[in-house]
Parts: sequence; structure tokens; C-alpha cells
Amino acid sequence: MEKFEPLLVSVVIPAYNSAGYIGRALDSVLAQTIPAHQIIVVDDGSTDKTAQVVSEYGGRIEYIYQSNAGAGAARNAGIQAARSEWIAFLDADDEWLPHRLDAQAELLRKHPELVWTAGNFLNCVCRTEQRAPFLDVAACRDILKGREVAENYFQILLEGLDPWTGTMLIRRSALIEAGLFSTDLKRGNDYDMWWRIAYRYPRIGFVCDPLAVYHLDVQDSIIRKYTDPAIHVDLIRRHLQLAEQHNMAASFQPVAGMLLRRWARAMLFDERASQVRRFIHPFRPVLPWTWRFRMYVLTICPALTRWSCRMISRIVRRFGLRKKLVRSPDY
Repeated sequence: MEKFEPLLVSVVIPAYNSAGYIGRALDSVLAQTIPAHQIIVVDDGSTDKTAQVVSEYGGRIEYIYQSNAGAGAARNAGIQAARSEWIAFLDADDEWLPHRLDAQAELLRKHPELVWTAGNFLNCVCRTEQRAPFLDVAACRDILKGREVAENYFQILLEGLDPWTGTMLIRRSALIEAGLFSTDLKRGNDYDMWWRIAYRYPRIGFVCDPLAVYHLDVQDSIIRKYTDPAIHVDLIRRHLQLAEQHNMAASFQPVAGMLLRRWARAMLFDERASQVRRFIHPFRPVLPWTWRFRMYVLTICPALTRWSCRMISRIVRRFGLRKKLVRSPDY
């Protein structure tokens, strides 16, 4: 029987005031069917008992403390401290399923040319015991056409496969080559990092079986904290330029349009509805004119549109017209 060298993985877990749930994350890493080589918690200036909880695990966890600088800076500190060839990411409020590393190691054994891989995951509103895959496994396999490797990250993003941070497994050298995580983005540094890798290495492995659990009911998440549309405008604008520089504009522009439409629709539900026109104006070339016209009409009276959207959403929830749990974009 052919023997394989074990896949050496450093796990990077950024944490900020995570005492209430980081134990769940750490337990899920320690429960992997193949062990991680190194587990690093980067405490981004917590003021609660995060350090105390981590200390209870003894020498099994490496603990780094830094002044509060954001998730991007915390992940970078973990990458720089990593001793393994491969880096896996997990946020302190989420968790892995036991086979997460095993499934991805198997995929990489079959495709050693890859520099990154991701996978499906479960959305969980655990306080009400609602749990469902982000994408139906059969639908995932259809998108990949029965394969384990997608030829173009941006294409699968368009088709509904959205590789999530908690399932990413990436060569450390690829992260360094791409420039590590941005520290000046309050939101979106995950997408920013994956796109910069994809310009260089568009092929990505993907496991269709769920590998992790994304907890939707965590309070004070980045999703809720940073809602300024200017954050999205800056992210898309800088990547339209980067995609051109890497000769990947044809792949990236449809993704830019998709995300802008998604974010604009979300803005119609809250106090940002009045800002939609200003939000979409800089991106006329990547947005269909028919869609832009609908947005202009819908924002003639933002308050009425906001009320209507909320009422429709309540009706959908009340009568169970949308069964699937949907992960809000956290980028």
C-alpha cells in the first residue's frame, strides 16, 4: 500500500471577546480525525476571559496576544507564527465537523498541484435548532460536474459555491505571495484575500459534504457592526483594477456585478435604502441597465420600499415559503 506523508496543518483562530464560545471552536479542532500540527489562537485585544479559557487547554494551544487591530491583522499574526506548510482558518464563534481536515487532506493527496481547497458547511441558528447545508450536496456536485476541482474560483462563485473562511485550507506560501490579509478593510478582508489568491491560482478544490458549522446567531458579529456601503464600494473598486492588472477582468467583472446587486437588495430592507443610487452609480459598466432602472424606481420613496420589503419578508417567513437557511454575506 502506498504511504502518504501526513498533511501538516497550522490552524489560525482569531479571537476577540470570545470567552463564551471559543471553547466550542477549540474542542472541534481537537476532535479532528486527523490531528492538526499546530493550533494558534490570536487574541485581538480581548477584555473578557478569552485568555483564561484558552489557558485551560494547556500546551495544546499556542496563544498570541496583540492590541486590537482587527481580524485581518490577527490572521496575519497567526500565519506568520505558523510552522506548517498548510494553513486552515476558523473563527472563534464557529466550529468544524470531525472529518474536516481528513476530507481535505484526501482531496489534496489526489490533486497535489492545488494550493487551496474549501468545502460546504452547515448554517446553524442553534438557539432554535435550525441547521441546514449552505448548498445542497447534490446541487454542489452538479456545479462541479462531478469533479473535486473547479477550474475557476470566480465561475463557481457565480454559480452559487461560495468558499467560506471556516473551510479554507491554503498553502502558506500562496497566502504570503498574495500579500496576506488586508488590515485596512473593516469588512470584506476575506473576499479580498481569496480574490487575490484566485488571480494567481484560479483552480480550487472543493468538498461538497459539509465540513464546518457557521453560527448565524452570534451577537456583535462583523456583519452587524459594519454596514457602511462605502466599504463595499472600496472593495469592488480596488478589485476591478487588480483584476485588470492580472488579466482576470473577464472572470471578475460578473462576480462584481453579482455582489453589488446582492448588497444593494439588502440595503433596500433598512435605513440604507436611500443610499442605493449613490452606491451603484460608480459601477454602471458592470450592472445591467434594466436592473439599475428598477433600483432607481424602488428608491424614489425609500421608506415605502423598505416597509414593502419587510412585509414581503414576513409573509415569506410566516408561510414557510423559503425553507433554506441563508448565510448573510459576511464580507
